[in-house]
Amino acid sequence: MKKVRKGKYRATKPKRRIKPKLQIKSRVDATHLNGERVGKSVQSPLGANNPRQTKTDRLTLAAAALRRGDPHSAFDICREILALSPFDTGALNLAGVAAFQAGLAAEASELLQKAVSQSPQNAEAQTNLGNVLAHLGKESAATLAYEKAMQADPDYAEAFFNFGILMEGSGQPEKAIVALNKALEKEPHHVLALHGLGNAFKTLSRLEEAKAAFQAALKIDPSLSLARTNLAAILHEIGDFKGATEETQRAIKINPDLYEAQYNLGTALQELGRHDEAITAYEQVLIRQPKHAAAAMNIAYGLQQIGRLDAASSAFERAISIDPGFAKAYVNFADLRLQQGDPLAALAVCDDFLKDNPGKPDLLAFKALVLGDAGVKKTAADLIDYDRFLKVQSIKLPAGYSDLATFNAALGAHVASHPTLNYAPQSHATRAGQHSGELLAEPKGPFADMEKLILNAVDKYKKNVEREPSHPFLSAQPEKLRLSIWGVIMRAAGHQIPHIHPAAWLSGVYYANVPAIVGKEAGKQAGWLLLGRPPDHFHNSRDAEIKAIRPEPGLMVLFPSYFYHQTIPFHTDETRISIAFDLIPD
Repeated sequence: MKKVRKGKYRATKPKRRIKPKLQIKSRVDATHLNGERVGKSVQSPLGANNPRQTKTDRLTLAAAALRRGDPHSAFDICREILALSPFDTGALNLAGVAAFQAGLAAEASELLQKAVSQSPQNAEAQTNLGNVLAHLGKESAATLAYEKAMQADPDYAEAFFNFGILMEGSGQPEKAIVALNKALEKEPHHVLALHGLGNAFKTLSRLEEAKAAFQAALKIDPSLSLARTNLAAILHEIGDFKGATEETQRAIKINPDLYEAQYNLGTALQELGRHDEAITAYEQVLIRQPKHAAAAMNIAYGLQQIGRLDAASSAFERAISIDPGFAKAYVNFADLRLQQGDPLAALAVCDDFLKDNPGKPDLLAFKALVLGDAGVKKTAADLIDYDRFLKVQSIKLPAGYSDLATFNAALGAHVASHPTLNYAPQSHATRAGQHSGELLAEPKGPFADMEKLILNAVDKYKKNVEREPSHPFLSAQPEKLRLSIWGVIMRAAGHQIPHIHPAAWLSGVYYANVPAIVGKEAGKQAGWLLLGRPPDHFHNSRDAEIKAIRPEPGLMVLFPSYFYHQTIPFHTDETRISIAFDLIPD
């Protein structure tokens, strides 16, 4: 399938998850007791009820029981202590940990609440309370507990670690990075903090930093299979498919049941053209996760590639039965029907999805191609109506800039220095160029002005294309839209392959810098924006109408997100900088 910018799986051809969500879960820390490390325990010859044992002896025994995986014994010891000293913070803390490890999270929360009420400055108890609250889904309360722990003891690495993991899992990777780096300042060899840091960097598209974090974790603990799996995902994203294959194979050797590693192995082998081996890897995924729709679809795609079309058809039907809302499976299934020479069957596949999911860009884009093959030209033209839906305009210079060149230079400098800038990431359409992550993250710099320009242009666009119940694009116009902006820097041979933006309703591009060569070579249209041409691997015999637009500094183009578009390669040392954006249903 096509390259996509965003989506459920961040997929390439065909749909696949580039990075499984392997977040480290919040853990209850039992390695500290009242601010003092518990040393390696030695089994006492004395029983838990021996009168010669001190309270400290019994707490040491409870901690030892936790470490050997016996929370029930630990809880019994703590209960004996609490019978005599009901407000003992150490016993309450360990009892809470024991209850949590025994699967009694609510009871653990009550015990740890009592512990911190007795000793608010006890960083360990506050951290353990935060972990239990996070487990119970009480994110705000967990955050408060972690903050109290970090304030109580700025040297307690586990408080910063667990807070960082909570932030990464709740979609706040910037806060996660700060906290995890704090944990690593205290404990440079904290392997799980390094792993969490890699996940946070990956979320922000800071791929080289993510790669370095995962590699650092593996240098400390080569057996960490999750880190190898996520490192493989990074290597895949930067185009190192051989390296991704090797890392997933190492992860599987460590943990044969890690289905995420098997899945990532399949995606890497697929890129290398080793389709039979990829199918085997995906089959291993389905053994462990029978409802893994992406693995099922990738098996179908592999069968299609090796010419087993009937088997591919059955495999696509299996993927769709697993997930009836799997748009990309329907697109690939419809493409298989075109390959089999049956455009009416392909059209039926598209319509079968669209009747329950009207306006979905993936299927609208492909249906326009299928309609052409089926000879229904008018309906295809209604979908790809450039006169009606394509808007090309020059911007009005924002206040505070002396001229357009100054504004564009500020935009270009911001993109060029952005920490999310990566070279040709595989989950995007950019080739031989650099592609940034989200540019509306603070500090926005000149993109605060760019944001206003885009939103004003979108408001005018919506007013000029009124809703029409019978048209799938217009009838699907969302009430609320969220803006996402990214930048693309291209030089010699830079281009974007044909793609759509399936997560969005409306998309667009603004040109900040355009090489002099663009438009000068007669008939070549080097560096131009081209709409209407689908990816070469599809099996349609007729393309929709093609529209070419010559980029100019200050030019903004708006179009429906289901319009296929690409950049024609150009050859010059000069730089082409474009600002792309999506309006996503919110």
